[in-house]
Amino acid sequence: MEELLAIKLRPEKLNDVIGQSHLIGDNKIISNLIKNKKLFSMIFYGKPGIGKTTISLVIVKELNVRYRQLNAVINNKKDFDMVVEEAKMYGNLVLIMDEIHRLNKDKQDLLLPVLESGLITLIGMTTANPYHSINPAIRSRCQLFELYELKIDDIKLAMDRVVKNKVLPNLVLSLEARDYIARISSNDLRYAYNLLEIAYYSTTDQKIDLDIVKNIANKPNYFHDKNDDGYYDVLSALQKSIRGSDVNASLHYLARLIVAEDLEAIIRRISVIAYEDIGLANPMMGVKVESAINLCKLVGFPEARIILANIVIELALSPKSNSAYLAIDGAINDLKLGSCGNVPNHIKTNSKDYLYPHNYPFHYVKQQYLPTPLIDKKYYHPQDNKYEKSYKEILKQLEKMNQ
Repeated sequence: MEELLAIKLRPEKLNDVIGQSHLIGDNKIISNLIKNKKLFSMIFYGKPGIGKTTISLVIVKELNVRYRQLNAVINNKKDFDMVVEEAKMYGNLVLIMDEIHRLNKDKQDLLLPVLESGLITLIGMTTANPYHSINPAIRSRCQLFELYELKIDDIKLAMDRVVKNKVLPNLVLSLEARDYIARISSNDLRYAYNLLEIAYYSTTDQKIDLDIVKNIANKPNYFHDKNDDGYYDVLSALQKSIRGSDVNASLHYLARLIVAEDLEAIIRRISVIAYEDIGLANPMMGVKVESAINLCKLVGFPEARIILANIVIELALSPKSNSAYLAIDGAINDLKLGSCGNVPNHIKTNSKDYLYPHNYPFHYVKQQYLPTPLIDKKYYHPQDNKYEKSYKEILKQLEKMNQ
């Protein structure tokens, strides 16, 4: 089969790489390494389609060094053994490894000593955060380089190169179609190339206009892999935007999740937000969120988007309090530190010394509830909002009654 456009257009020289100007260019790190003909073990990390594999291959080609490519998931231990033996035969070998964050223990044990000795120089690639996902022993032997998202103008430049280089014969690409591809590719150049190629072969005259592209792809290519950081980044951004009372950012990240049709993730996250971030500042939000969730499950998408927009706007603009969150974490932390003590005898099961508060004025009677080591401990500290001001007054009254 004929090579895909993304592979045909893969640069042979570093100067032809699109983007990553913080690493490539005059007096930049990767460019200087090639100029000095020196290579160290390194790991490139970042989102898909931004040049990790391309830069890795350009480096070995420009340095004219022997190399092999493996995938930490697909290739087995035997494949790794063969690479090590080849490295021993030639004295050194560059190993380009994709999905390096998925390297299992057997392959790590094989790789570590040859990295340490310099027999193999590693160029790893991953979409995951290497500080969280890569074995510290491997990470400490590699220099980490983050690759940044491409810009829309970078994607446009790449599309213009396709037309100029005549890789697709007789291609006519309208500016509207080019700009649309650049916008919906979500900074993924590989996706943009693939979309352009499909559009090209779906025509009879090789003329691509906006309608042709929209008929193929009418949804943005959001990086939304539940097994990688991008998925959790969007959920995190939604919660942090609501917590920060930025209603427009909240709606943006909600829209990303809606476009991905990820209703379960949305309802789980807004349930947490209602109690972690809104909390006692607006206690009815929990009830409203539950009602909204039930309605979303009843109607499903696309109508659920309207319900979600209502509740997210209200969450973002609601007063905030994390007093309950801090209170329970404080109590749990004391337990982990061993600050516990025994349950006071008079509130144990079937104790005859227990004083029943409902038998007393105002349904209150002074008695000890906390274990003795924690008797003066205060976990809940009311914050300055409408509802908790009333709780603060109640606590003051209780303190007076205890005196």
